[in-house]
Amino acid sequence: MIDLHCHYLPGIDDGSQSMAESLDLARASVVDGITHAAMTPHIHPGRYDNIRSSVVLATNQFRAALVEADIRLQIYPAGEVRLTSEIIELLEQDELPFLGTLNGYRILLLEFPYGQMPVGTEKLTHWLLAHNIRPLIAHPERNKVVISNLERIAPFVEMGCLLQLTAGSVIGEFGKAVQDIAALMLERRWVSVIATDAHNLLHRAPVLAAARNWLCGHGGQAWADELTRVTPARILGIELAGLSS
Repeated sequence: MIDLHCHYLPGIDDGSQSMAESLDLARASVVDGITHAAMTPHIHPGRYDNIRSSVVLATNQFRAALVEADIRLQIYPAGEVRLTSEIIELLEQDELPFLGTLNGYRILLLEFPYGQMPVGTEKLTHWLLAHNIRPLIAHPERNKVVISNLERIAPFVEMGCLLQLTAGSVIGEFGKAVQDIAALMLERRWVSVIATDAHNLLHRAPVLAAARNWLCGHGGQAWADELTRVTPARILGIELAGLSS
């Protein structure tokens, strides 16, 4: 499986706080069946001042540590970008980290604030699409506005955004309300990717295999593969043995 959202790079956001912890998370990912993972630290100006070039450097350092520890996890630099006006400046500076490309669009893992959907969200999203950037919206099922009214995310699906659900949400780790919203999004076939959003082994461990099993039971293996292997592989631009089309 391929994980497009996790916080393994040490000491740069609210995920792993040390290289030892990062290596433990990587080992847990491999045990869970994950072979490739995008490193997506928070890009949140004023709170987590990461940028594309600094994430590339941190990813290269972690990749070397993985090789030394003989951990068979292939990693790629990216970022979880908070919805702020600074996105425009980061793009102009070539410091906006993309996951990859899909159907001619650059794919940006975009995070909305948990408790709200700020004024101007749709306008900025339209701006991104007009600049050949397709948002992959991170964990919309955990946004309080969406939990209270699923239809609030519908305009973003209609304008062409992709949705990424958290594996833990699918299997109930964030509570029944979040799980129910996740199930409704999946039922409507709005979801493009399932990812771990793993931060640590105690409370936010990688559980992609369990979510994949849930998908197999509710929609079949091909659907599970689409959300955990096929679409993520296309975005990262990698070829996997036995990858279905």
